[in-house]
Amino acid sequence: MISKLLRCGRRHLHTIVSRDVIKPSSPTASHLKTYHLSLFDQISVNAYMPVVAFYQSSSINQTSHDKTVQLKNSLSHTLNQYYPFAGMLAKAGPSYVECNDEGVEFIEACNDDPLSDFLQRSKHEDLDQLFPDDLIWYKSNHKGHNDENETTSPLSIQVNHFSCGGVAVAVSLTHKIGDASSLLNFIKHWATVTRSSSGEHHDLSHINPHFLSYQSRNVNLPKDLPDVSCISKGDYVTRSFVFPNSKINGLKAKITSMTMESEEPIMDPTRAEALTWLIHKCAVAAASKTDSGVFKPTGVGQVMSIRNNLVEPLPETSIGNLFLFMEIPTRNESELAPNMIIGELKKRKKAFRGITNAETALGMVAEMCSDHSAMLEMRKRLDDYYMYTVINRFPTYGIDFGWGKPIKVTVGGVLKNATIMMDTPNGDGIDALVSLEREEMKIIQEDPELLAFC
Repeated sequence: MISKLLRCGRRHLHTIVSRDVIKPSSPTASHLKTYHLSLFDQISVNAYMPVVAFYQSSSINQTSHDKTVQLKNSLSHTLNQYYPFAGMLAKAGPSYVECNDEGVEFIEACNDDPLSDFLQRSKHEDLDQLFPDDLIWYKSNHKGHNDENETTSPLSIQVNHFSCGGVAVAVSLTHKIGDASSLLNFIKHWATVTRSSSGEHHDLSHINPHFLSYQSRNVNLPKDLPDVSCISKGDYVTRSFVFPNSKINGLKAKITSMTMESEEPIMDPTRAEALTWLIHKCAVAAASKTDSGVFKPTGVGQVMSIRNNLVEPLPETSIGNLFLFMEIPTRNESELAPNMIIGELKKRKKAFRGITNAETALGMVAEMCSDHSAMLEMRKRLDDYYMYTVINRFPTYGIDFGWGKPIKVTVGGVLKNATIMMDTPNGDGIDALVSLEREEMKIIQEDPELLAFC
């Protein structure tokens, strides 16, 4: 057994009590043994997305052991349909998943604190131990990251039991096989199967996965293409900033007022657009202050999922990556104006919504990838950009394993200059997880302009 000590007011133990490998309950058909990754998948960041959902002790009379057995059984059945998740893929530059039913690592852990105490006392970095072996944005906890002969599993899971009977279900999925929507759809499907196994009848046909497949395109990605540096190499920390809808409405009104004299006033900023502008402005100010007041030229980077924005939309349960990237430079203070950032975001989104279907989008990406020098230049630019991800429209708080709705759902780990926006538990605002260098975080946490909307 492995024990860890939390950095909280009281020393307490978080102990790994078991490890298992869960395989699909039925073997994968021979014609499905190779799952080819799309071009979208291949150019996605080579890292694991970590999501954890916290559940209070339920009125259902289940021991921790019973819950774990039920979760393992339902996971085995769920993997029949998510068979690529139970396969293996190369750690470096994967182009396909070998769907060999190798299985998914399932770790069980116990914490000797009540869940409420853990959530109240913990800092964001204390969530790391809830996830399987270092799969918190990192590529892997094993050696040989760059060895093309090394393979890894797309998915790992850790279930954490608290002394009060509360549970935290932590799931890490490689971005090479799907995006945040893919991961959340999987967790939702698994939760529904778990409830069904307890006697409740649920029609699962509407949540069955729809794996994205495209016509093969011969695009040779540059071998020296650097990965997007989302992994923090410096002294970075992540902190949560909660923006109530009432305060966001005030921010939106402020933005409209500020842009009224411009050629294209911003009359209807979305919540995410308004917060992207505010957080970016404050982050750049903090970075400039730590650099003797010298303005920091950088930019806004945002990946936009287009699965629901195509003229021919895809099913909501689509699994895989389907995105286009928006980059907006902020090279001087004038480019930090809301009409510059939000106005440009709106123009890009409008253009993306005019794309006919996934094949058309794939063609656009293939054309971009064929220009190796342009790709290399873009990756270099992104290294200095602030990245913004918006996943606040997914019904995260509807994920129910049979213990009721989660009291908190969040993303673990620390990223480099990144912000992830999620819904608050009661849906009345946005929880922004902001990752910055430690000294910059100290400044932004005291920024009166930012705090006025928290």
